[in-house]
Amino acid sequence: MNKIFLYFLLFLIYSFMGWLMEVILTVIKEHKFVNRGFLIGPYCPIYGSGCLLIIILLNRYLDSPIILFFMAIIICSILEYLTSYVMEKIFNARWWDYSDKRFNLNGRICLETMIPFGVLGTLITYVINPFYVKILSSIPEIILNIIAIILFLVFITDIGVSCNVVTTLKKEIKKAEKDQTEEITKKIRAVLGKRSILHRRLVHAFPNLKTSREILLELQAKVNNAIEKIDSKKNRG
Repeated sequence: MNKIFLYFLLFLIYSFMGWLMEVILTVIKEHKFVNRGFLIGPYCPIYGSGCLLIIILLNRYLDSPIILFFMAIIICSILEYLTSYVMEKIFNARWWDYSDKRFNLNGRICLETMIPFGVLGTLITYVINPFYVKILSSIPEIILNIIAIILFLVFITDIGVSCNVVTTLKKEIKKAEKDQTEEITKKIRAVLGKRSILHRRLVHAFPNLKTSREILLELQAKVNNAIEKIDSKKNRG
């Protein structure tokens, strides 16, 4: 049980670090603060999950930094792809999209983010995780357990509230699915912008959010354009 509490606290620490990194990058790019992530609190669970997987699964590669580097890329890329896929199936929306990036796979992952996964995974394994484990291990067991339980209750409450907010988004997506491609996201954002601060936060947190139907229509448009170009070359020939 103590090990579970330790892993949960590490999960929250890395989730917070991921959130902080996202916020800093947004400030640099857009010069404004945006509470990033699916949940309301200052944490992005996908980062915490990725870090725990690296810590648990890659211990056997501690003597091989290069292998660990590439394994970290593989683990985090699979996690990001599956998270994108599952969330799209559940909520009928794509929360992030790398289709405009080079060397992307179905817009869910791309080479631009895969390399940093390897770098961060290596740093976490050799430097960051030993540091946090040492700090957490120095805290009396009873206090550590109480902190873990309280934070777990807060985390579970956050998940419940956030899922309720996203349910509203899913309903609005279904209502807007009959619109034209360029109108879908615009309409959804306009509706959510008139609701509570939690709904508006979600809109700002995922500026590249697209509905599944919107993505399908964009893909169809690209295919049609490609076919038209091929036909045009044949006619000129």
